[in-house]
Amino acid sequence: MARVRELLGRPLGIGVLLVAVATAGFGLYWFQPWKLWQDQTVDEALPTAQATPGPAEKEQAVKAEPSGAPSSPAGPRTLAAGELISHEHATSGTVKLVRLDDGSHVVRLENLDTSNGPDLRVWLTDAPVKEGQAGWHVFDDGEYVSLGKLKGNKGSQNYAVPNDVDPSRFTSVSIWCDRFDVSFGAAELGRA
Repeated sequence: MARVRELLGRPLGIGVLLVAVATAGFGLYWFQPWKLWQDQTVDEALPTAQATPGPAEKEQAVKAEPSGAPSSPAGPRTLAAGELISHEHATSGTVKLVRLDDGSHVVRLENLDTSNGPDLRVWLTDAPVKEGQAGWHVFDDGEYVSLGKLKGNKGSQNYAVPNDVDPSRFTSVSIWCDRFDVSFGAAELGRA
């Protein structure tokens, strides 16, 4: 014990101790290992947005309806879907590309189950989905759109596709860790 006190009493010993503490603090911040044991469940309903018709559309709708009976809305329509496969972490669930009544699009994750992690995002990409390690780093090589931070690592949730993005140009969805440039899991979008 006397030797430790003597070492810490020297300027070099204090410097080494400070560097060790700073390195440990940075490592904990960067990797955030506690998130592997923290689950966040988010269960959102599928949005049912409906466009509000303007006066011209209302007039056309009245002319088109034979007996004046109101027409029922078409509802959300699934354009593409796929099953999540595991990459860096065990990942499962279903991904759907859904067009809402108002013409907007959402990516819907259903029954998602993956690990939590630092800086997870939902990406709409044009990359092929590959099994295993071959799929870890492919999603940032092509075109992608980040739909935002992953709301929770479990449950069902919706991510709005920006209006200026053509979803038909993208073929897959990845749960992407932006900090480490790796896919936790991904799904190929098969057109419905």
